[in-house]
Amino acid sequence: MTVSIVLYTSDLRLHDHPPLRAALDGSDAVVPLFVRDEAVADAGFTAPNRMAFLADCLTDLDAGLRERGGRLVVRSGDVVAEVVKAAAEADADEVRVAAGVSAYAQRREERLRSALEAEGRRLHVHDAVVTALAPGAVTPAASDHFAVFTPYHRRWERQPLRDPVAAPRVVRVPDGVGSEAVPARSDVSSVSEGLARGGEGEARKRLTAWLRDGIGAYEDRHDDLPGDATSRLSPHLHFGTLSPVELVHRARGAGGPGAEAFVRQLAWRDFHHQVLAARPDASTADYRPRHDRWRSEAEAADDIEAWREGRTGYPVVDAAMRQLRHEGWMHNRGRLLTASFLAKTLYVDWRVGARHFLDLLVDGDVADNQLNWQWVAGTGTDSRPNRVLNPVTQARRYDPDGAYVRRWVPELAGIAGRAVHEPWKLRGQDRAARDYPDPIVDLSEGLARFRRARDLD
Repeated sequence: MTVSIVLYTSDLRLHDHPPLRAALDGSDAVVPLFVRDEAVADAGFTAPNRMAFLADCLTDLDAGLRERGGRLVVRSGDVVAEVVKAAAEADADEVRVAAGVSAYAQRREERLRSALEAEGRRLHVHDAVVTALAPGAVTPAASDHFAVFTPYHRRWERQPLRDPVAAPRVVRVPDGVGSEAVPARSDVSSVSEGLARGGEGEARKRLTAWLRDGIGAYEDRHDDLPGDATSRLSPHLHFGTLSPVELVHRARGAGGPGAEAFVRQLAWRDFHHQVLAARPDASTADYRPRHDRWRSEAEAADDIEAWREGRTGYPVVDAAMRQLRHEGWMHNRGRLLTASFLAKTLYVDWRVGARHFLDLLVDGDVADNQLNWQWVAGTGTDSRPNRVLNPVTQARRYDPDGAYVRRWVPELAGIAGRAVHEPWKLRGQDRAARDYPDPIVDLSEGLARFRRARDLD
């Protein structure tokens, strides 16, 4: 009997899963394996929200495999050592895994290949599983990756995508391969109260509802803070409970300006992945250094804490930060505003903010999180690196009546209309009665400090 191992990483699904399909087509039996990698914990990436969502995903994946006659094998430890052990137990000829882009994912593939080849086994790495296009599928003439989104997007749009593959009907798992218990959400503490449920079943329900009711208005409403009109599919893309290839195909099938705008966001995700694949150090180092003289964490400690707690005195910034803490998720416009406020108005190193986001975001992805933070900070791929987003102007534009602020900042719930965006302008007893801070920085002073630091004056 021939056996293949499918090593699950950030592709926790049965639908459109090329490694699983290839394993089933080429072998008599398959070991679907997930390793709770000790290196991920050692690196500090086991944030409670992501661990709870991961538990949902693994529970759902195991249930789906059992419906097809199989099961999920779960191990803990060094990923290479556990794969090698499982391969020996199952007498597997090969291991199949989805390609990753981070420095760690690239090292993992190298270690796996070397360890398996030493025992006469093969490693197959599959592209276009966690992204719609493989990172190296399109490149400019004189570089290994695109550094600007627009030309990348033009090429990306013209590339044919592979066809999605169907979920299997039957999965046969050999006997004699041991497994730990599948983790449960209840095993995880300190989870955000409003954290969404994970798993492929939940993902596909959300996708169906999005294609039916949301995508048509996406172009017009994706920045609407109170309307909450984005797909909220980013956690499922991060954990791979949805296939980006399938999403592009289905969105294009829906058609219209909203679908085009949504597909553009999927292209942005691929763009960031191809940048990180080519420049793995961009997860921690400036992609385009601006020679910033950031305020030290000690110097800016009070400002950083106010930003984290949602007590900056700028209601739209505070609303977004409180949404993050409550849901483990934040509206994309809120991410831009809060990041700009920290990196440019407070002039704090973007890595401080990126680290806090990774502590809480259920969709905390190294490529998207770090490179979006760099984009906002002006050290990444933005062609206008010195733009500064004014939180009051942005609030008036994207939360015109203040409904988003009132939802997340209850201290200001009694202020009607757009006056909620500038509570420091209230007078007398009305202002004194509210447990809400004055702004921690004057916007003009913050802008002047940033311009001096960047030598723009």
